[in-house]
Amino acid sequence: MLKHLRFIGRSLRHRNFRLFFIGQSLSLVGTWMQQVAISWLVYRMTGSALLLGVVAFASQAPTFVLSPYAGVMADKRSRHRMILLTQGLSAIQATLLAVLVLTGSVTVPWLIGLSFFIGLVNAFDIPARQSFIVEMIDHRDDLGNALALHSTIFNSARLVGPALAGVIIAVAGEWPCFVLNALSYLPILWALSLMRFPKKPKAVPEHRSLRHELEEAFAFAFHSQPIRLALLMVTLGSVFGAPYNVLLPVFAKDILGGGPATLGFLVASSGLGALTSALYMASRREQTGLLANIANASGLLGLGLTLFSMSHWFAVSALLMWLVGFGMMTQMISANTLVQCAVDDRMRGRVMSLYTMAVIGMAPVGGLLAGALASRIGAPRTLFLCGLACLLGSAWLSTRIRSAEAPLLSK
Repeated sequence: MLKHLRFIGRSLRHRNFRLFFIGQSLSLVGTWMQQVAISWLVYRMTGSALLLGVVAFASQAPTFVLSPYAGVMADKRSRHRMILLTQGLSAIQATLLAVLVLTGSVTVPWLIGLSFFIGLVNAFDIPARQSFIVEMIDHRDDLGNALALHSTIFNSARLVGPALAGVIIAVAGEWPCFVLNALSYLPILWALSLMRFPKKPKAVPEHRSLRHELEEAFAFAFHSQPIRLALLMVTLGSVFGAPYNVLLPVFAKDILGGGPATLGFLVASSGLGALTSALYMASRREQTGLLANIANASGLLGLGLTLFSMSHWFAVSALLMWLVGFGMMTQMISANTLVQCAVDDRMRGRVMSLYTMAVIGMAPVGGLLAGALASRIGAPRTLFLCGLACLLGSAWLSTRIRSAEAPLLSK
């Protein structure tokens, strides 16, 4: 057991990744606090499930459109400098949002507009950050562990942030969540400024069109059956699995009869499940069986969603949220690891932008559809259908794993 615990944290021996780990751990708590506060604020102001979907769409839609271009930039420019810029812009957005809420000037159009702005920033930040992880470690053997630990800090924050937000909103309102998020960007900006990288000889730039750069990445990704299947499954998870986040305020208030604390603890339960998954994936020594992991995780995600849609008891709902978080995160980390281990460094940013499009870019489509459908047939029936789609996807992938494993293992 102790050997496994030492194995979990092995990528922290790399100084740059250790700095990143500390800075992100603190910053992401604020990010999750703000996400819960925005959802609750929108639903409190409007009582509309559709507008919850619109805000979610605005915050994620730019990722689908701009991620491919961001991937090209991440392959041609300094990823470190790109992330410094995107984190600085995120801090400005958080500060403006905090000022609007503090002064009582916030409106739904403001929330949609600022959500769209952070979506633009994240469209460049996420592909750069995903492809930057490999630069922060000195030994490629630690890549899978570093990816899992990156998910660990994300989901640790997902556990702590919403729980704190729920309590804070119940006691003092939404404004402290926005202020704390603005302040939380200081640690990650500090950590990024302290990173040091060995000087590399400047490569002769290749003057190729954006279309050529993107065609090369698409050809690489979709001619590989394992990568193609992984991207298809995370797309399915984003469209039909991720919308539960959009509809949680409806379940917390209307189905379970709770308030912001109930919402916070439901999100935290999902975060605990995702954290458990990240620790499990970090403890894995081998990189085999990833497609089977994706199929099984999709099944767990679908099962959790269908049962959650029928629950009227908080304790049962919280337990099912744990299962949903575990399934979704296992699917995402397995797909991320599969793609990262197979891609060549010179096109890492572009291929990871395809992963970003699948995970983040497709989520707003699901969120908007779920919000619109929930306004017609209700949130429980909508989430039941989403869970059923994930179960069908799991069954479909299970029939194709054997033929896809051979080319994956030969790489």
